[in-house]
Amino acid sequence: MMKRKILLRKEQKQYIPDIDRKVTISKELFYYISKLDQDVQTKLGIISKKELKKKPGSIVKSSHGKEFFLLDSGFPDDLKHLKRMPQTMPLKDMGLIVATTGVNKDSVVVDSGTGSGALACYLAHLCKKVTSYDINDKHLELAKENAAFLNLKNLIIKKGSIYDKIPEKNADLVVLDVPEPWNAIETAVKTLKVGGFIVAFTIHASQLQQFVNAVLQDKHFLLIKSSELMERLWKVEGQIVRPKIIPLGHSGFLTFARKIC
Repeated sequence: MMKRKILLRKEQKQYIPDIDRKVTISKELFYYISKLDQDVQTKLGIISKKELKKKPGSIVKSSHGKEFFLLDSGFPDDLKHLKRMPQTMPLKDMGLIVATTGVNKDSVVVDSGTGSGALACYLAHLCKKVTSYDINDKHLELAKENAAFLNLKNLIIKKGSIYDKIPEKNADLVVLDVPEPWNAIETAVKTLKVGGFIVAFTIHASQLQQFVNAVLQDKHFLLIKSSELMERLWKVEGQIVRPKIIPLGHSGFLTFARKIC
């Protein structure tokens, strides 16, 4: 697969003696380039397609003489540029799933509520095999398009309901991003290997409550935890160290349980 490129220009500041401080004269610029056979239009002029052939780390110049750093895109860059639908799980929650369950290159995963496929793609990048289920044809079509964009050969996207019987067995992880995850517990029991994890992503506290109560009543599972992961960005500039004004707040609840028998 041909590498996509990134054009990056750092924020430019200048000291103004009259006010005795630095001011921003040019904001940071970031361009994600997926079509390398075309010139790139930027706010600071055109970058020739010939410039895109230089090695990563090179400095390229626009038609206005402005300099950019040229980099190869990485998987996080590509993931951010998938076509998306509303209510896509954010990276902070995806990361918590991986950190808590420990899935890796040997893991087999079943995902449900595919949506645009962002989580399924993220897991497929790390794991041996991911099978993702959804009942919405538009979701399935977009998820397949995104999987192809990332060249993920180990991601299988199927039409079907996780509430019904599915053929996959001995999975290390089952992810439930569906409205009624408590109705998929029976499926998860049959799909997971002993020691495997079930994870439910729920938006509302009432969903969280109903899923946790259902897990506690099922002898096959040990409830690990329910989490709400908050992310707060910070501004660090010279002597200024403070939280940024807009926090990245509630996205959903993650509940983890492990199959013990």
